[in-house]
Amino acid sequence: MARYTGAVCKLCRREGQKLFLKGGRCYTNKCAIERRAYAPGQHGQSRKKTSEYGLQLREKQKARRYYGIQEGQFHKYFLMAERRQGVTGENLLRICESRLDNIVYLVGFASSRAEARQLVTHGHFKVNGRKVDIPSYLVKPGDVVTIKDKSKESDSFKNIIELNGSRPVPQWLDVNREALEAKVVNLPERDQIDAPVEEHLIVEFYSK
Repeated sequence: MARYTGAVCKLCRREGQKLFLKGGRCYTNKCAIERRAYAPGQHGQSRKKTSEYGLQLREKQKARRYYGIQEGQFHKYFLMAERRQGVTGENLLRICESRLDNIVYLVGFASSRAEARQLVTHGHFKVNGRKVDIPSYLVKPGDVVTIKDKSKESDSFKNIIELNGSRPVPQWLDVNREALEAKVVNLPERDQIDAPVEEHLIVEFYSK
């Protein structure tokens, strides 16, 4: 299945809450949810009773859209989470959080996860000194993410850093804004993950 290329604001409206897919715009009154807090389409404002399956499906779709992950890869992450020790739902979110594109976004090196994915693909970042251009690369505790020296000097990167420099950074990440590098201290606990999803519903969806 091809990656979604339509209006991302429609995705937030479909899920009924902000998924922060458009960077700075999501924090202003221009956000689509602020102006039209109902699902898109002709029947978007009609009230419908959602089945148990429907709730589980919506939660899975919400998580996928929040992180920008394709269905096949998301299901692969679920199977990976099942094999790990601990709570499957929390393991799933922990895997999604440890993607390189997500790390780049969380530390303020990109304005959105979509932008982070593009910057990683274009080879602007290194992990432990080696260039990594795979957005789905899973970082580990102790890994250090840096911006390539040549990229640091570009005006576009300087603007991105200036725009996002004051964004709060999760406790499980340590950022050196002068050196423009971020270290993964540890993988996050559930209370350190801001994803607006109820992961147990995702587990129920895939466990049918």
